Amino acid sequence: MPPRVPLLPGLRALSGHGSTVSPSTHICRTFASTPVDQASTVQQKRRHRDPYALAQARARKAANISRQEVLEKERSSALGDPVRGIPTAFVQSFETAIPSTPTPASSNDTHAATRNESASPKQSPPGPNAQSEEYKNFFLTQREIKDASLRSEKLNAPVADQDFYETNDPEEKQRREQERQQYDQERKQKHATATEALNRIVSLSNGSSKDRLRVNIQRCVDAFGRHQTDKKLPPKPPVAESILLKNPSANTQKVERAGPDTGSSEVQIAILTAKIKTLADFLESRGRPDKINKRNLTVLVHKRQKLLQYLRRKERGGPRWQHLIETLGLTEGTWKGEISLR
Repeated sequence: MPPRVPLLPGLRALSGHGSTVSPSTHICRTFASTPVDQASTVQQKRRHRDPYALAQARARKAANISRQEVLEKERSSALGDPVRGIPTAFVQSFETAIPSTPTPASSNDTHAATRNESASPKQSPPGPNAQSEEYKNFFLTQREIKDASLRSEKLNAPVADQDFYETNDPEEKQRREQERQQYDQERKQKHATATEALNRIVSLSNGSSKDRLRVNIQRCVDAFGRHQTDKKLPPKPPVAESILLKNPSANTQKVERAGPDTGSSEVQIAILTAKIKTLADFLESRGRPDKINKRNLTVLVHKRQKLLQYLRRKERGGPRWQHLIETLGLTEGTWKGEISLR
């Protein structure tokens, strides 16, 4: 037997006075109006299953994506690509870490990347050939490789020519001379083969992307470091006298650098550009599903944007700014406005 539901006082009065409304009707209405949260949850569940609502959501998403594409095209046409900018010879050489034009050598001989002193101006332009590369792998310099090759040749040289016993036979002398010439020819051929093998081992064309990035960082220091650019770019104009009268501390003299410039804004922007190009090429070719590196690319682009805004504010379109922009091919899209990468 089902349990009895007690009647409320109001319902008893109605039932006692001969009302036409039954008590069960009032109970059903009361319980149907109380659980509001449960009704809203059910409504939300029905909405997720509604094909018309799903079609509307898809249409809104497609409209948003198409609008983002239109805005991105308008921004690219007006300001340029915020990631790659304009391709230049210096930026394209990041792929092989081989400069297309001679770059100034670093003043510190401890660096692995130094200029190839043996290269002549009549040689072919730098390419994958190890003989024409200015930078070598494994922190080696061209001078060190040349000295090691000469030392190896000296160690493999034969003992001073001397006859252990005298002979007057002309045929025997001729035979010894032929053997000596043949031995010298074989020794030179082996030395040439060893030198070519050494050049191929230290060549950046056979190195990893990490090795090329390390050399590209050193190239950026040599190309944009102020220990090199101060020699060819005009200095910053002096502070005006009106500013000195208001702020006497503005004429502070800077301390002379103790070594290569590795921390200025120009060098950091160039290093970030090298990393951005490497990462963008990877994501475009074989790293499409790599979400972590997509975020890393966004972080690097925005970090470069902040440094560019700072350098532009400090230099005010001066020679350093122009040299950086023209060499790296950076457009207004790399520093101006809001950058969003999908």
